[in-house]
Formats: sequence, C-alpha cells, structure tokens
Amino acid sequence: MHRFYLPPERAAQSELLLDERESHHAANVLRVRQGERVVVLDGRGIECMCEVLSLAKNAVRLRVQQRNRIAPLPYRITLLQAMTKGKSMDAIIQKAAELCAARVVPLAAERSVAQVEEESREAKLEKWRAIAIDAIKQCGSAWLPQIEAPVTPREFLARNERFELPLIAALHSSSRHPRERFQTFVEEQSRLPKSLCVWVGPEGDFTPAESNDILSAGVLPITLGQVILRSETAAVYCLSVLNYELQAPRG
Repeated sequence: MHRFYLPPERAAQSELLLDERESHHAANVLRVRQGERVVVLDGRGIECMCEVLSLAKNAVRLRVQQRNRIAPLPYRITLLQAMTKGKSMDAIIQKAAELCAARVVPLAAERSVAQVEEESREAKLEKWRAIAIDAIKQCGSAWLPQIEAPVTPREFLARNERFELPLIAALHSSSRHPRERFQTFVEEQSRLPKSLCVWVGPEGDFTPAESNDILSAGVLPITLGQVILRSETAAVYCLSVLNYELQAPRG
C-alpha cells in the first residue's frame, strides 16, 4: 500500500488534500487510481487509512476511513552527527529516519569539510527534512525525526541537555563496547535508558579540544570495533547497535 505524508494540522480532517509534491508523486510516479487504498502518515504517530477520491496533476483528494495511533518507541535517540561532504550527509539523514532516531543534530565540527552558510541554511534544512519524510514513507514509520539546524559541538554542549545514556564513538583509551555501557546502566538503574545520544565525528574525528569538551560533559566513549569507519558508516553502525540493544528481549 502506497504511503504519503501530510503534517499533523493537515492530516486531521475527514478528507485530505495532498500537497503538490505528494500529489505529483501519487498521480504521475506511482499512478494511483480512484478508489485505491493508500496510507497517509503525519509524522507524529497517526496513520490514516484512506481511499482515493479524485486525482489531478497537483491535487489528490483522499477520504479517511480509519485512523490508527502508533505508539512511539519507549526510548529517544538523538544523533549528534558531524556534517559530511557530498551526498553522504543526505544518506545519514535517510538512514537515521529508517533507524528510528528521534532527532538529528548536524554538527559544524572543526574538521567538517562540509559547512552550511547562513544564507543557504534554510534550504539545506528543507532538503534534509524532505529526505526524512521520504524515508519514513518508505519504511512505514509513523514518527518523523526532528532535523535541527547545524551547530558547533560547543554550542550544543552549552545547552546543557541531559541524556540518561550519552555516548560518543571514539578512538580513546577509555572506550568500551556499547554493550558494556548498557549493562552498567541496567545494573545501576534496573531498566533500560529512555533518552540517549550518540556523537559521531567527521573524517579525521573531532579535534582533541572538541573531544575533551564532550568527554568533560560526561559523555561516555564507545568503540566501534578494530577498524576505522567512515563517518556515515559509523552513524549507521551506532544507530543499529543502539536499537539492537534497546529492543533485545531481556530476562
């Protein structure tokens, strides 16, 4: 069944009108037909089961037949990702949405080759948000990750946000396997963490000064194995491992 997206305020009616982008995709790419059943996601946990009422090139109208409330995961992962060059950052946003990250914060690290100029920031954000929307449509997630504007590591640390399990992928003598960090948390709290973050550096990693700032804030270093991964590979690795540990059955 084909999936489409509308923001919550536009997905709350009994009849829905897809926007121009979604209508074009429905009518001209997927070639849906009148009477066909489709799904509309609002990115905030609502899944609308709909019937296609009418089609035009830039306006597809739907009737909602059923609304399902999809519960969020019992944990929230924030990916603090140093910006990468080319299309690899786009791929990171896509995979983060598929791997159930609740939020992605792009970092303008000192060694980040890619930087976002102030005048192009909003356009870049809109592009990343569109990529995240396409990702949840593909994988069927009812929850759209929040994509924030880029900040430096120091600017993010200045917010003093608190996470129950803050982690950083690091080539550091005190790095531990992610499972050790989970086991320690469970032993101390008798439950799994509900809020997590993971910092992933650029090619060449964070500078020593940036790493010291992050570690001094109480972030715990984890190892990603014996080989050095590209930044985009490290992001997928981290999100996969965190989801695996958080969703694994426990006695």
